[in-house]
Amino acid sequence: MLLIEGLGKNFGPHIVLHHVDLAVRPGTLHGLVGANGAGKTTLLHCLYGLHADYRGIVRETGGRGIRASTGLLPYEPYFYPRITGREYVEFCLQARGRPVPSLTGWNELLELPLDQYAEDYSAGMKKKLALLALLVQNFRYLILDEPFNGLDLSANLLLMEVLRRLRQQGTGILLTSHLLGSLTEVCDEITVLAEGRVLRHYPAADFARLPTDLLGQLHQQKLAALATLLPLS
Repeated sequence: MLLIEGLGKNFGPHIVLHHVDLAVRPGTLHGLVGANGAGKTTLLHCLYGLHADYRGIVRETGGRGIRASTGLLPYEPYFYPRITGREYVEFCLQARGRPVPSLTGWNELLELPLDQYAEDYSAGMKKKLALLALLVQNFRYLILDEPFNGLDLSANLLLMEVLRRLRQQGTGILLTSHLLGSLTEVCDEITVLAEGRVLRHYPAADFARLPTDLLGQLHQQKLAALATLLPLS
């Protein structure tokens, strides 16, 4: 299990995270939602070790290193200039000392021009390439920052099925998304983050309440103005 206990993070005098508690269990899909600036990406970076100067505890139970067993999909994957898609995947594997398997099976699903330069890919193709580099590595955990962003409808549906099958095989997955419907469709639980604080953890049985709760929590004052502009009969 990946555990976050009492996590706090500042950027200078600005507090980004306030005593956040979160757990990602094997074989579960855990969603993380919140408005822009809520601290979602900062939380993921602390969990993965990209930020070291945080307060609290971030660990995997059993004493194993998080980065050794966990793959990260950043919000905007970076690709070196003049490197092909195939070379990118090979680089990711070799950096971890892992053998490079055949990419044919996965690429029949993702349909990427692996021998073209990655910098020339569309936004959706870049996201799929970064996902490909994770999927061929058989991680115990995945941290996915906006994995649906940039993908078309077909690729979104395929990714949701991939996530379901990874969960069935025991992979623990933490993912963020601005698309609440995507999270409620695939996740086992969802945590709402606002201004660096956990507002609530929702089990799947309470997902129907999420849109109304979020609207009230994030837009309480605007709802009052909306009632004046568009009063309900």
